[in-house]
Amino acid sequence: MTTAKFNELDLSNEILKAIEDLGFEEATPIQTLSIPKMKTGIDIIGQAQTGTGKTAAFGIPVLEKIDSKNKSVQAIILCPTRELAIQVAEELKLFSKYKRGVNIIPIFGGQPIMRQITALARGAQIVIGTPGRVMDHLERKTLKLADVQTVVLDEADEMLDMGFRDDIEMILKNTPENRQTAFFSATLPKEFVSLTKKYQKNPETLRVVSEKLTVPLIEQYYFDIREYQKLEALTRCLDMYNPKLSIVFCNTKKRVDEVTQSLQTRGYGADAIHGDMNQSQRDRVMEKFRSGSIELLIATDVAARGIDVDDVDMVFNYDVPKDDEDYVHRIGRTGRAGRSGKAYTFVSGKDIYKLRDIQRYAKAVIKRKIVPTLSEVENIKITLTLEKIKDVLKEKEVEKYARMVESLLSDETTSLDVAAALLKMVFVQEKKEQDQKVDVFANLQDDKYSQTGANDSNMVRLFVSIGKKDNVTAGDFVGAITGETGLNADVVGNIKILEAFSFVEVQKANVDEIITALLAANVKGKKVNVEPAKPMSRTSSDLRPYNRNPRDSRNRNYRSSDRTKRTY
Repeated sequence: MTTAKFNELDLSNEILKAIEDLGFEEATPIQTLSIPKMKTGIDIIGQAQTGTGKTAAFGIPVLEKIDSKNKSVQAIILCPTRELAIQVAEELKLFSKYKRGVNIIPIFGGQPIMRQITALARGAQIVIGTPGRVMDHLERKTLKLADVQTVVLDEADEMLDMGFRDDIEMILKNTPENRQTAFFSATLPKEFVSLTKKYQKNPETLRVVSEKLTVPLIEQYYFDIREYQKLEALTRCLDMYNPKLSIVFCNTKKRVDEVTQSLQTRGYGADAIHGDMNQSQRDRVMEKFRSGSIELLIATDVAARGIDVDDVDMVFNYDVPKDDEDYVHRIGRTGRAGRSGKAYTFVSGKDIYKLRDIQRYAKAVIKRKIVPTLSEVENIKITLTLEKIKDVLKEKEVEKYARMVESLLSDETTSLDVAAALLKMVFVQEKKEQDQKVDVFANLQDDKYSQTGANDSNMVRLFVSIGKKDNVTAGDFVGAITGETGLNADVVGNIKILEAFSFVEVQKANVDEIITALLAANVKGKKVNVEPAKPMSRTSSDLRPYNRNPRDSRNRNYRSSDRTKRTY
């Protein structure tokens, strides 16, 4: 379908300026359809896949309708998970950058409710929340919806699938009948249709069918590493694969500057391009990149729009992109004009879930790869150096240097000896510097959890400083972990609750995230100490498997409706 430019959608100057700062010019199909319709105040059903720009499709018209002088809640946006609620809130804050007096508050489970109560008391025109936590506030009377003009359900089919229908209906009943109601969904199941018939007035359906996204000539890989390992992984890949031209994508301008400076310090021909640069600066950088005077372009998605260079060998996603569509745009910078290309994505922590969403959206196979070892990098450098020597020898312009070597020859010194000494000079200093560096991949962090006494090598046994005397249950631990991290209950294994403390087994892959979350949370209303358990001798009967009956979750301090459901 034909899309519109944002300046053709009759938007306020404040919104247009914020959009310009973000580097966007053209609206996506769902934005082109939705923004004008929502501005008229009619009810709509927007059907589009994840990653097609739905947040701006409803967020921009919601912002346009807000009266900044009125501090009451004028719009409420419901999301299935806390991650999505946070993401929507962050995007709306970017779009409202120049709209003074507009306050946007996300509310969700796993965050102290008193903090949210205080924020709501100060006044907020737009509330973005998960159904369970919104219901909590309604029951406490800390959230009033009497002045709501617009209700948006984002990922409505997902919320219904997670069992939120009763909460959604109760929230809708607490809003005025003359409100505007917009439902956005990837699919339109029967339960969704019945909800629209009950709570919408003559809705108009706006449907965008995603085009098939194919990148057949691009090999796609990912590295599952820690955040602090990213720069070393990038430099090893550059040394190992030796691309002629490559682009490194980062999510923020600050990250672009940091990565560029680090690469330049290490001797790589790198330069940055991002939204803080004016057009002449961007043009200069792009000219250097096209001519090959720099080999690495470090860019944000915004700045990279319109980059058209056919010789890019590789694309690196230093950060996993926030939008699925951006991933396709990024890797599409390589493999152009019938050439093949490679794309590498650095995945850290919960980014793995986002990568799975991207795989489904792009219908792509992204294979896991191991970061090259130092010895592999050293061997490839030696090979490349020898190849360069062969190329120089073919030039036959080495007479001057041949005479220098000849002056060193004697009965004890052969030309082979001289060549070997020269190569030693090339490699020995670099090897010395390399040996002095700490290899961030040599001793993986996971190894520190290998002696905690867990039954399964894939699990880590945690010590938690509350037990029977605190009336804690297995459901409290599971609820705290899933509520605080958004992970599935499957990450929790055996649980043993003793009088003054407890042992909880969790998956090794998520242990750092879980420890951090529990230390920041309240379990059974208490702050707890959490650390990997010390090994101890025990019989197999010491730990009782956690009973995963859903009824157990009723005993915990988190609403079951606020738990994130993940299906892959």
